[in-house]
Amino acid sequence: GDRSGVTAPAVSNGTRAETSMSLRENRRGGMRIALIAHDDEKPEMIAFANEHEEILAEHDLIATGTTGGRLNDETDLEVTPLESGPLGGDLMIGSAVANDACDAVFFFRDPMTAQPHEPDITALLRICDVRDVPLATNRSSATALLCGLDAAVE
Repeated sequence: GDRSGVTAPAVSNGTRAETSMSLRENRRGGMRIALIAHDDEKPEMIAFANEHEEILAEHDLIATGTTGGRLNDETDLEVTPLESGPLGGDLMIGSAVANDACDAVFFFRDPMTAQPHEPDITALLRICDVRDVPLATNRSSATALLCGLDAAVE
């Protein structure tokens, strides 16, 4: 389709990793990572965050509302909660991705339950693809992605 008006992040060798490295320097020593989990997946996100707390603590964490609140309550991580997903939180994270203000998205989706805000979810997944932002949608892919990101910033 017509991509006029859409500009990709400026990178010298065409990789997102180089952009992420330059973004790191402007934040509290790490990347900005978004954490999202549908209701049935929230316990899995909490377990993932606790398991990888040492790595995640090095980064600037944002999350949709309920997920962020639970992460703050049930882990030792400092997470900035945005709006709840159905109230625009997924779109807020999508906006951060579009504005090069989010370096990775961990979105534990519930594939068995229809979501009333499915268009917002689809838009978030699409903008991650458009902007070449790493996206993990389950615990296995999240672990692999987080380990890869951790290795890239060392």
